[in-house]
Amino acid sequence: MRKISKIIAASAMLACASASFSQNSAAQPPQNVLQLSATGSTEVVQDWLVLTLVTSKEGSDAAAVQAQLRQALDAALAEAKRQAQPGQLDVRTGAFGLYPRYGKDGKMSGWQGRAELLLQGRDFARITGTAAKVQSMAISQIGFGLSPEARTQAEGEAQAQAIEQFKARAATLARSFGFGGYTLREVAVQSSEGASGPRPRMMAMEAKAMALGDAAPVPVEAGKAQVEVSVSGSVQMR
Repeated sequence: MRKISKIIAASAMLACASASFSQNSAAQPPQNVLQLSATGSTEVVQDWLVLTLVTSKEGSDAAAVQAQLRQALDAALAEAKRQAQPGQLDVRTGAFGLYPRYGKDGKMSGWQGRAELLLQGRDFARITGTAAKVQSMAISQIGFGLSPEARTQAEGEAQAQAIEQFKARAATLARSFGFGGYTLREVAVQSSEGASGPRPRMMAMEAKAMALGDAAPVPVEAGKAQVEVSVSGSVQMR
């Protein structure tokens, strides 16, 4: 019985010692750790056009307004799908909503609705030409961006720059502090895209409605996008 008691006591002391050692070890802050960051960037021509077509209807009967919206959207879809081509001209519907309309006296006077159709892709001429043929909807916005392939390539180039700059800075700073080198502790990579060319164009539906009969494509000109990748983290100087 005494042997068992001694074993239990010894085990308890060992556990306490281990716990105390672990706490002391965890409490010690890391030494000679350097925090730093680097950024790489590249400028590329925007190769993706997003053109938004809209139609709005209003009336006293909600069902009638909704039916008019559906009719206009169906006609636009039929025309756009005839010209659709994956990656060059992709077609998808956007927002579709019906809302009560109120008069100056605050009382509901009817209903108003809005439907959207988005044409997007790399073939600018095909997109604008298709939009010109759609008679049931008007252009409300034109925006530019990067295709998934162009964005991936640009991010890869900017990331390579950022990583090389991070490594060079880490080596230089480590030597400046009197160390022979470093090892990587942790790292985070983030990317962002900003437009450096024309901003998205907003177009009044009334102005477009005046030109619905001439079927002339709207002129568009893409700008450039600035793609940046930042690498941040910490290194252990040795």
